[in-house]
Amino acid sequence: MKFISSVSLLTAIQILSVLAAPQSKVVKRASTDEAATVGYGAGYASSHWCTSKLVFTGCSRTTGGGSATAVTVSSLEDLKAAVEGDEEKVIIIDGTITGSEVVKVGSNTSLLGAAGSLLDGVGVRVIDVSNVILRNLKISKVLAEAGDAIGIQAASKVWVDHVDLSSDRDHDKDYYDGLLDITHGSNAVTVTSSKLYDHWKASLVGHSDNNGAEDTAITVTYGLNLFQNLNSRTPSFRFGTGHIFNNVFDDNNDGINTRDEAQLLVENNVWSEGTDKPLYSTDSGYAVATGNDFGGGEDTAPEGTLTSVSYTYDLLETDSVRAAVEADAGQTLTF
Repeated sequence: MKFISSVSLLTAIQILSVLAAPQSKVVKRASTDEAATVGYGAGYASSHWCTSKLVFTGCSRTTGGGSATAVTVSSLEDLKAAVEGDEEKVIIIDGTITGSEVVKVGSNTSLLGAAGSLLDGVGVRVIDVSNVILRNLKISKVLAEAGDAIGIQAASKVWVDHVDLSSDRDHDKDYYDGLLDITHGSNAVTVTSSKLYDHWKASLVGHSDNNGAEDTAITVTYGLNLFQNLNSRTPSFRFGTGHIFNNVFDDNNDGINTRDEAQLLVENNVWSEGTDKPLYSTDSGYAVATGNDFGGGEDTAPEGTLTSVSYTYDLLETDSVRAAVEADAGQTLTF
């Protein structure tokens, strides 16, 4: 299969390797200069965002740091210094970095996690920037006083791929904040092959019920992700436009919540048995749902108008989704 018509040979080989060995994690070699090729986050920003955020680089491909020489960091101080500024840069996190804060990433950045690396209590913030790639990061237990594990705000052209995000559910729901929140009009964002688990509030899209003037511009693609042992926001989607395909949802207390005039296209996803409300609406959210296995639950969202998206892609058949996602999602790359 391929995600878009211009998918690289390397990506095709990686996907085939996953399908060939679905029962075990396959560590795959990835290049530090790979560009996004999937969904909205490949860089095809809407005309609204391009004209309203002219300070950024326009509507070109999402390349992050491109072919810049990779710099390896293993301390919080070095990480913060390395991600500053808007020049092209590639940073690889090695080992465990511990703290209780969020690190702000500049434009034109690829922030990558080496195999086995961990940000322990340290979150990543992508705010008011463009052209950012976050790949193979493992982030755990970022306290609410610091912020989200990954927070994307007022940003454009962001690819989040093969990340592993978690905390625990031993504390109350406000002890940690979100795992992956996309807010304040962020546009052209893709989340792929990632694992979100053991948490209360997983992924919020859209800042608040009163922020429609800004958040209507949001465009997000979720593909081939695993959402597991989560209480809510899998995801919760306000105002914007979302494409959610080929994901697995296991043992969550809540499903996809389309809200506040959001328009979603939900295709060929899989839920575990016993899910009460895999796809539902509050405050007049909408969805078009096709090919899903709702695990015995029911889609109760009003039918929307988003029947297609602005990029070419191929879907995995629904009965192939679980094996592919379980084998590949999370921190399974090496650079």
